[in-house]
Amino acid sequence: MRDYNACPDGVLHLPDDELLLDADEAEYFSSPHEGMAAIHDEIQSLKIPTECGGLRLDQALVKLFPDYSRSRLQTWITEGQVTVEGLPATTKQKVWGGEALVVMPQAHPAEQPYQAEDIALDILYEDDTLMVINKPVGLVVHPGSGNWDGTLLNALLHHAPQLAEVPRAGIVHRLDKDTSGLLVVAKNLVAQTHLVRQLQDRSVKREYLALVHGELQGSGKVDAPIGRHPTQRVKMAVIPEGKPAVTHYQIVTRYPSCTLLRCRLETGRTHQIRVHLSHLNYPLVGDRVYLKGAQKCVPELRTLLNGFPRQALHATRLAVIHPVTNELMEWHVDMPQDMQDLLAKITEAVGA
Repeated sequence: MRDYNACPDGVLHLPDDELLLDADEAEYFSSPHEGMAAIHDEIQSLKIPTECGGLRLDQALVKLFPDYSRSRLQTWITEGQVTVEGLPATTKQKVWGGEALVVMPQAHPAEQPYQAEDIALDILYEDDTLMVINKPVGLVVHPGSGNWDGTLLNALLHHAPQLAEVPRAGIVHRLDKDTSGLLVVAKNLVAQTHLVRQLQDRSVKREYLALVHGELQGSGKVDAPIGRHPTQRVKMAVIPEGKPAVTHYQIVTRYPSCTLLRCRLETGRTHQIRVHLSHLNYPLVGDRVYLKGAQKCVPELRTLLNGFPRQALHATRLAVIHPVTNELMEWHVDMPQDMQDLLAKITEAVGA
């Protein structure tokens, strides 16, 4: 097992399958930091070197500012942060050497301190060591591309300001934006390390309720590695070179054309349940990312199932060992109202 103690610099190394950096964040955190402060502190004025003659402006900037990716530099250009000979620049314009270049760097949101925001939290349990939260549908857990505020992390900083001293405000695992349910948050570094180790040991118990298309005939287990989709980078997929991933599932209720499952995770890969059930050809109802075309459905349920606006997935049970008392603690939370209403309408429509 990998050891996730705090390093001398105070940074806790979290498991990458539980907390994946957004690509833009990864670019920042993996870039060299020497010299970066200087470019952020002041406007840069220089002449285009003659050796850059004939290059596109964005290509020249990559050579002049190697600490930044081309995509970051292109963003500065398109947002008017770069001028050539005093005029707004375009990414594709050619430079010939000797032109007056002005770069007005724009800090990336990932470089800024996260702000506390007064966002209501449904806290099921809290002590000095940890808290357990029932995350609603629509709440992003951690800031990332397109969601730099209004997240669970921002809410945690408002609720418990001391979490500013804990990496990622104590977050040790996350749920997708449109998945509801239980999350545990550490309130200090020791607790965070303890919980991360539990996740790596697979001793954290996590169960989900999932409504899928199709009528499963029995319970089972999916043991299939998951990694980034080879061509659609916003998706995950079952691929041979992926990381080990295991999901257990059992039938709760079988309806015509759909089945309510209870899923238990051994591992915590990104989109794990969604990917594994889609791999079995029983995709989650409402999952616009992993649904593969129209699903077979009885007429009575077609509108209900096709119209559900998000993946029908809810983290219903969570059990951890308390980092201080070593007591096994467990929490349950019912499905949110939208899933309850969906099941009630299904039952009414088919007379189950």
